[in-house]
Amino acid sequence: MSTSTSKSPAKTIDARGLFCPEPVFRTKIEMERLAIGDMLKVVSDDPESEEDISRWVKRSGHELLSLNKSQKDLEFIIKKAK
Repeated sequence: MSTSTSKSPAKTIDARGLFCPEPVFRTKIEMERLAIGDMLKVVSDDPESEEDISRWVKRSGHELLSLNKSQKDLEFIIKKAK
């Protein structure tokens, strides 16, 4: 995982207030809509999202470019690989 990205995400999902499996489900739907190479930003406050989304990204063959944690939120930047 790198912490820098060269371009802005094509789309942002605000999944705060949603709990498993909803953040992963919404991430999957939005990733299907993006073109290969596009990035998706996902913001979630569900602590389970760190493991759930990271695992889904790896399993689905995409690339987790960054994961930033603040006091309440997790921010994922995911690059569509296929």
